[in-house]
Amino acid sequence: MKLSTKGRYGLRALIDLAQYSDEESPVSITSISARQDISERYLEQLMSMLKKAGLVRSIRGAGGGYVLAKDMTDISVGDILRALEGSLEPVECPGLESDEGCSVSDSCVTKYVWKRINDSINQTVDEIRLDQLVAESRKKGCAGMERRLCKN
Repeated sequence: MKLSTKGRYGLRALIDLAQYSDEESPVSITSISARQDISERYLEQLMSMLKKAGLVRSIRGAGGGYVLAKDMTDISVGDILRALEGSLEPVECPGLESDEGCSVSDSCVTKYVWKRINDSINQTVDEIRLDQLVAESRKKGCAGMERRLCKN
């Protein structure tokens, strides 16, 4: 499985948004763009997809921008990637859905391999939460800095 820039950049953008926003202060596309080196135009497309999936909310007007629509503990990497990429399954096997979808499903043993791979990927991305990535990002950002300068 190979993720496109939608998934990679969207995940970075959501981590940034989670780090820098709260309910009263939305984060602008311009500020995410500057910090993450992602074009504003592309970020608008990604945020539109994330908004449609119910992961972010937009706030209009002066000082507007985006905030998370859910608590970051309730957003998994899987939620983000599926919103941007669609299915994460690297192998589409009609035999996994039903035996009617594949002419050799009854005798095919490889469908068990594909199912295990698909299940492993989905389980892994669903176990990683946005708050964990934000905490990790803050640790990495503080490495080598004086503690008094590091924002917790």
